[in-house]
Amino acid sequence: MLTAAITITVATLTALVAEFSLQRRKPLPLYGWVGVVLLAGSEALLFQGHRFVATYFTPLAWTAYLLVVDAAVVALRGRSRLTTSPGKFLRLAGASILLWLTFELYNLRLQNWVYTGIPQNRAAALAGFAWAFATIWPALFETADLIEAFGWFGPWRPWRLSLCAERTLCIIGAALLLLPLLLPRGLARYLFGMVWIGFALLLDPVNRWRGWPSLLEDLRQGQPRRLGALLVAGWVCGWLWEFWNYWAGAKWHYTFPILQNWKLFEMPLPGYLGFPAFAVEAFAMYSFLAGWWGWEKTGQSETRPGQSRAQATPS
Repeated sequence: MLTAAITITVATLTALVAEFSLQRRKPLPLYGWVGVVLLAGSEALLFQGHRFVATYFTPLAWTAYLLVVDAAVVALRGRSRLTTSPGKFLRLAGASILLWLTFELYNLRLQNWVYTGIPQNRAAALAGFAWAFATIWPALFETADLIEAFGWFGPWRPWRLSLCAERTLCIIGAALLLLPLLLPRGLARYLFGMVWIGFALLLDPVNRWRGWPSLLEDLRQGQPRRLGALLVAGWVCGWLWEFWNYWAGAKWHYTFPILQNWKLFEMPLPGYLGFPAFAVEAFAMYSFLAGWWGWEKTGQSETRPGQSRAQATPS
Protein backbone atom coordinates (compact mmCIF):
# COMPACT_ATOMS: atom_id res chain seq x y z
CA MET A 1 0.00 0.00 0.00
CA LEU A 2 2.88 2.37 0.72
CA THR A 3 4.33 1.74 -2.74
CA ALA A 4 0.97 2.47 -4.34
CA ALA A 5 0.59 5.70 -2.34
CA ILE A 6 4.06 6.92 -3.30
CA THR A 7 3.42 6.02 -6.95
CA ILE A 8 0.19 8.03 -7.07
CA THR A 9 1.84 11.02 -5.39
CA VAL A 10 4.86 10.98 -7.71
CA ALA A 11 2.64 10.56 -10.79
CA THR A 12 0.53 13.54 -9.73
CA LEU A 13 3.57 15.76 -9.21
CA THR A 14 5.14 14.55 -12.46
CA ALA A 15 2.03 15.58 -14.39
CA LEU A 16 2.15 19.07 -12.86
CA VAL A 17 5.86 19.53 -13.52
CA ALA A 18 5.51 18.30 -17.10
CA GLU A 19 2.62 20.67 -17.80
CA PHE A 20 4.51 23.55 -16.23
CA SER A 21 7.57 22.80 -18.37
CA LEU A 22 5.43 22.83 -21.52
CA GLN A 23 3.65 26.10 -20.73
CA ARG A 24 6.30 28.09 -18.89
CA ARG A 25 6.79 31.58 -20.31
CA LYS A 26 9.45 32.91 -17.95
CA PRO A 27 12.17 31.39 -15.76
CA LEU A 28 11.19 30.34 -12.27
CA PRO A 29 11.83 33.33 -9.98
CA LEU A 30 14.62 33.08 -7.43
CA TYR A 31 12.31 32.63 -4.45
CA GLY A 32 10.90 29.54 -6.15
CA TRP A 33 14.36 28.00 -6.14
CA VAL A 34 14.67 29.00 -2.48
CA GLY A 35 11.55 26.93 -1.92
CA VAL A 36 13.08 23.98 -3.78
CA VAL A 37 16.24 24.18 -1.65
CA LEU A 38 14.20 24.56 1.56
CA LEU A 39 12.11 21.50 0.73
CA ALA A 40 15.10 19.38 -0.29
CA GLY A 41 17.07 20.47 2.76
CA SER A 42 14.16 19.77 5.09
CA GLU A 43 13.72 16.30 3.60
CA ALA A 44 17.42 15.56 4.01
CA LEU A 45 17.53 16.78 7.62
CA LEU A 46 14.33 14.88 8.43
CA PHE A 47 15.84 11.56 7.41
CA GLN A 48 19.04 12.42 9.27
CA GLY A 49 16.96 12.68 12.44
CA HIS A 50 17.20 16.45 12.97
CA ARG A 51 14.82 17.06 15.87
CA PHE A 52 13.60 20.56 14.99
CA VAL A 53 12.97 19.65 11.35
CA ALA A 54 11.18 16.43 12.29
CA THR A 55 8.92 18.30 14.70
CA TYR A 56 8.11 21.14 12.31
CA PHE A 57 8.46 19.26 9.06
CA THR A 58 4.84 19.73 7.97
CA PRO A 59 4.85 23.55 8.06
CA LEU A 60 8.40 23.64 6.68
CA ALA A 61 7.41 21.49 3.70
CA TRP A 62 4.28 23.51 3.00
CA THR A 63 6.07 26.82 3.31
CA ALA A 64 8.55 25.58 0.72
CA TYR A 65 5.70 24.32 -1.45
CA LEU A 66 3.98 27.72 -1.36
CA LEU A 67 7.16 29.44 -2.51
CA VAL A 68 7.61 27.00 -5.38
CA VAL A 69 4.00 27.06 -6.59
CA ASP A 70 3.64 30.83 -6.31
CA ALA A 71 6.84 31.24 -8.31
CA ALA A 72 5.52 28.77 -10.89
CA VAL A 73 2.40 30.91 -11.29
CA VAL A 74 4.63 33.93 -11.89
CA ALA A 75 6.54 32.00 -14.54
CA LEU A 76 3.23 31.19 -16.28
CA ARG A 77 1.27 34.42 -15.80
CA GLY A 78 3.75 37.07 -14.79
CA ARG A 79 1.92 37.79 -11.52
CA SER A 80 0.85 35.86 -8.44
CA ARG A 81 -0.64 36.23 -4.99
CA LEU A 82 2.67 36.83 -3.24
CA THR A 83 4.02 39.25 -5.85
CA THR A 84 0.87 41.34 -6.32
CA SER A 85 -0.84 41.24 -2.90
CA PRO A 86 1.47 40.01 -0.12
CA GLY A 87 -0.72 41.67 2.49
CA LYS A 88 -3.78 39.79 1.26
CA PHE A 89 -1.76 36.59 1.20
CA LEU A 90 -0.90 37.06 4.87
CA ARG A 91 -4.56 37.75 5.59
CA LEU A 92 -5.45 34.49 3.84
CA ALA A 93 -2.90 32.67 5.99
CA GLY A 94 -4.42 34.16 9.15
CA ALA A 95 -7.92 33.24 8.02
CA SER A 96 -6.67 29.72 7.33
CA ILE A 97 -5.88 29.24 11.02
CA LEU A 98 -9.31 30.44 12.07
CA LEU A 99 -11.17 28.38 9.47
CA TRP A 100 -9.29 25.16 10.21
CA LEU A 101 -10.09 25.52 13.90
CA THR A 102 -13.71 24.99 12.88
CA PHE A 103 -12.82 21.44 11.87
CA GLU A 104 -10.75 20.96 15.01
CA LEU A 105 -13.82 21.84 17.06
CA TYR A 106 -15.81 19.20 15.22
CA ASN A 107 -13.02 16.73 15.87
CA LEU A 108 -13.27 17.30 19.61
CA ARG A 109 -16.60 15.49 19.42
CA LEU A 110 -16.04 13.11 16.52
CA GLN A 111 -12.47 12.06 17.37
CA ASN A 112 -11.56 11.29 13.76
CA TRP A 113 -7.86 12.13 14.12
CA VAL A 114 -5.24 12.61 16.82
CA TYR A 115 -1.83 14.30 16.86
CA THR A 116 1.39 12.66 18.05
CA GLY A 117 4.94 13.90 18.45
CA ILE A 118 3.80 17.37 19.48
CA PRO A 119 6.32 19.38 21.56
CA GLN A 120 5.76 19.21 25.31
CA ASN A 121 6.32 22.94 25.59
CA ARG A 122 2.90 24.55 25.12
CA ALA A 123 4.19 27.63 23.31
CA ALA A 124 6.24 25.52 20.90
CA ALA A 125 3.24 23.28 20.23
CA LEU A 126 0.89 26.21 19.60
CA ALA A 127 3.45 27.82 17.30
CA GLY A 128 3.70 24.60 15.30
CA PHE A 129 -0.07 24.24 15.02
CA ALA A 130 -0.53 27.87 13.97
CA TRP A 131 2.24 27.67 11.37
CA ALA A 132 0.86 24.45 9.91
CA PHE A 133 -2.78 25.61 9.91
CA ALA A 134 -1.75 28.88 8.25
CA THR A 135 -0.58 26.99 5.15
CA ILE A 136 -3.82 25.05 4.46
CA TRP A 137 -5.93 27.59 2.57
CA PRO A 138 -2.94 29.22 0.82
CA ALA A 139 -1.82 25.79 -0.41
CA LEU A 140 -5.23 25.02 -1.90
CA PHE A 141 -5.63 28.45 -3.49
CA GLU A 142 -2.07 28.63 -4.85
CA THR A 143 -2.44 25.15 -6.35
CA ALA A 144 -5.77 26.16 -7.88
CA ASP A 145 -4.05 29.24 -9.36
CA LEU A 146 -1.48 26.95 -10.95
CA ILE A 147 -4.14 24.66 -12.40
CA GLU A 148 -6.09 27.63 -13.77
CA ALA A 149 -2.90 28.93 -15.38
CA PHE A 150 -2.65 25.63 -17.26
CA GLY A 151 -5.99 26.39 -18.90
CA TRP A 152 -7.38 22.89 -18.46
CA PHE A 153 -11.00 23.99 -18.03
CA GLY A 154 -12.70 26.01 -20.73
CA PRO A 155 -16.14 27.68 -20.82
CA TRP A 156 -19.24 25.55 -21.01
CA ARG A 157 -22.98 26.06 -21.30
CA PRO A 158 -24.35 28.14 -18.40
CA TRP A 159 -25.88 25.99 -15.68
CA ARG A 160 -28.33 27.50 -13.25
CA LEU A 161 -30.26 26.33 -10.21
CA SER A 162 -33.59 27.82 -9.24
CA LEU A 163 -33.80 29.91 -6.10
CA CYS A 164 -35.78 27.09 -4.49
CA ALA A 165 -33.02 24.60 -5.33
CA GLU A 166 -30.38 26.89 -3.87
CA ARG A 167 -32.37 27.27 -0.67
CA THR A 168 -32.69 23.50 -0.53
CA LEU A 169 -28.89 23.20 -0.78
CA CYS A 170 -28.58 25.55 2.21
CA ILE A 171 -31.01 23.47 4.24
CA ILE A 172 -29.21 20.24 3.35
CA GLY A 173 -25.85 21.81 4.22
CA ALA A 174 -27.11 22.99 7.59
CA ALA A 175 -28.53 19.52 8.32
CA LEU A 176 -25.23 17.86 7.39
CA LEU A 177 -23.37 20.13 9.79
CA LEU A 178 -25.83 19.67 12.65
CA LEU A 179 -26.35 15.91 12.54
CA PRO A 180 -22.79 14.98 13.64
CA LEU A 181 -23.28 17.27 16.63
CA LEU A 182 -26.73 16.05 17.60
CA LEU A 183 -26.54 12.29 17.07
CA PRO A 184 -24.91 9.97 19.64
CA ARG A 185 -21.13 10.14 19.48
CA GLY A 186 -20.77 6.50 18.52
CA LEU A 187 -22.83 7.08 15.40
CA ALA A 188 -21.53 10.59 14.76
CA ARG A 189 -17.96 9.30 14.41
CA TYR A 190 -19.00 7.78 11.07
CA LEU A 191 -20.42 11.06 9.77
CA PHE A 192 -17.41 13.35 9.44
CA GLY A 193 -17.86 13.20 5.66
CA MET A 194 -20.93 15.34 6.15
CA VAL A 195 -18.75 18.10 7.57
CA TRP A 196 -16.50 18.05 4.48
CA ILE A 197 -19.42 19.05 2.22
CA GLY A 198 -21.86 20.74 4.59
CA PHE A 199 -20.22 24.16 4.63
CA ALA A 200 -19.99 24.24 0.82
CA LEU A 201 -23.70 23.49 0.42
CA LEU A 202 -24.66 25.97 3.12
CA LEU A 203 -22.41 28.88 2.22
CA ASP A 204 -21.94 28.94 -1.54
CA PRO A 205 -25.58 29.86 -2.27
CA VAL A 206 -25.34 32.57 0.40
CA ASN A 207 -22.19 33.89 -1.24
CA ARG A 208 -23.99 34.11 -4.57
CA TRP A 209 -26.97 35.92 -3.08
CA ARG A 210 -24.69 38.44 -1.38
CA GLY A 211 -22.62 39.05 -4.50
CA TRP A 212 -19.50 37.46 -3.04
CA PRO A 213 -17.34 35.05 -5.09
CA SER A 214 -19.39 31.90 -5.61
CA LEU A 215 -18.96 28.68 -7.56
CA LEU A 216 -22.68 28.60 -8.33
CA GLU A 217 -22.36 32.04 -9.87
CA ASP A 218 -19.38 30.83 -11.91
CA LEU A 219 -21.52 28.00 -13.30
CA ARG A 220 -24.36 30.42 -14.05
CA GLN A 221 -21.84 32.37 -16.13
CA GLY A 222 -20.63 29.22 -17.89
CA GLN A 223 -17.21 29.40 -16.25
CA PRO A 224 -16.20 26.08 -14.59
CA ARG A 225 -12.49 26.91 -14.38
CA ARG A 226 -12.42 27.81 -10.71
CA LEU A 227 -14.45 24.75 -9.71
CA GLY A 228 -12.30 22.44 -11.83
CA ALA A 229 -9.08 23.99 -10.53
CA LEU A 230 -10.22 23.64 -6.92
CA LEU A 231 -11.12 19.98 -7.38
CA VAL A 232 -7.71 19.22 -8.87
CA ALA A 233 -6.01 21.31 -6.18
CA GLY A 234 -7.77 19.27 -3.50
CA TRP A 235 -6.49 16.06 -5.10
CA VAL A 236 -2.91 17.37 -5.34
CA CYS A 237 -2.77 18.85 -1.85
CA GLY A 238 -4.47 15.80 -0.34
CA TRP A 239 -1.77 13.44 -1.53
CA LEU A 240 0.99 15.84 -0.49
CA TRP A 241 -0.52 16.35 2.96
CA GLU A 242 -0.52 12.62 3.53
CA PHE A 243 2.86 12.04 1.85
CA TRP A 244 4.72 14.58 3.99
CA ASN A 245 2.77 13.74 7.13
CA TYR A 246 3.72 10.06 6.89
CA TRP A 247 7.39 10.67 7.73
CA ALA A 248 7.02 13.77 9.93
CA GLY A 249 7.95 13.62 13.61
CA ALA A 250 4.89 15.60 14.71
CA LYS A 251 1.97 14.19 12.75
CA TRP A 252 -1.68 13.21 12.69
CA HIS A 253 -3.21 9.74 12.72
CA TYR A 254 -6.74 8.99 11.55
CA THR A 255 -8.92 7.16 14.02
CA PHE A 256 -12.32 7.16 12.31
CA PRO A 257 -13.83 3.67 12.50
CA ILE A 258 -13.74 2.51 8.87
CA LEU A 259 -11.13 0.70 6.74
CA GLN A 260 -8.22 1.27 9.12
CA ASN A 261 -6.52 -1.74 7.51
CA TRP A 262 -6.69 -0.13 4.05
CA LYS A 263 -4.44 2.88 4.43
CA LEU A 264 -2.47 4.82 1.87
CA PHE A 265 0.05 6.64 4.06
CA GLU A 266 -1.99 7.42 7.22
CA MET A 267 -5.31 7.94 5.40
CA PRO A 268 -7.81 5.09 4.91
CA LEU A 269 -8.55 4.74 1.21
CA PRO A 270 -12.04 6.40 1.06
CA GLY A 271 -10.66 9.49 2.76
CA TYR A 272 -8.93 10.65 -0.42
CA LEU A 273 -12.33 11.31 -1.97
CA GLY A 274 -12.81 14.00 0.63
CA PHE A 275 -9.89 16.20 -0.42
CA PRO A 276 -11.41 17.61 -3.66
CA ALA A 277 -14.64 18.26 -1.75
CA PHE A 278 -12.66 19.97 1.00
CA ALA A 279 -11.06 22.33 -1.53
CA VAL A 280 -14.52 23.40 -2.73
CA GLU A 281 -15.64 23.84 0.87
CA ALA A 282 -12.50 25.82 1.72
CA PHE A 283 -13.31 28.25 -1.08
CA ALA A 284 -16.91 28.70 0.07
CA MET A 285 -15.84 29.24 3.69
CA TYR A 286 -13.18 31.79 2.84
CA SER A 287 -15.44 33.63 0.41
CA PHE A 288 -18.09 33.90 3.12
CA LEU A 289 -15.59 35.06 5.73
CA ALA A 290 -14.00 37.58 3.37
CA GLY A 291 -17.39 38.93 2.34
CA TRP A 292 -18.67 39.09 5.92
CA TRP A 293 -15.60 40.99 7.11
CA GLY A 294 -15.67 43.34 4.11
CA TRP A 295 -12.59 41.97 2.39
CA GLU A 296 -14.66 41.50 -0.77
CA LYS A 297 -16.94 44.25 -2.03
CA THR A 298 -20.48 43.11 -2.73
CA GLY A 299 -20.97 42.30 -6.38
CA GLN A 300 -17.23 42.33 -7.11
CA SER A 301 -14.24 40.05 -6.87
CA GLU A 302 -10.59 40.64 -7.31
CA THR A 303 -9.14 40.20 -10.79
CA ARG A 304 -6.33 37.68 -10.86
CA PRO A 305 -3.45 37.56 -13.31
CA GLY A 306 -4.55 36.93 -16.87
CA GLN A 307 -8.27 37.42 -16.20
CA SER A 308 -10.84 40.05 -17.02
CA ARG A 309 -13.05 41.48 -14.28
CA ALA A 310 -15.84 39.16 -15.39
CA GLN A 311 -13.55 36.18 -14.90
CA ALA A 312 -12.12 37.34 -11.59
CA THR A 313 -11.52 35.18 -8.54
CA PRO A 314 -10.75 36.20 -4.95
CA SER A 315 -7.41 36.34 -3.22
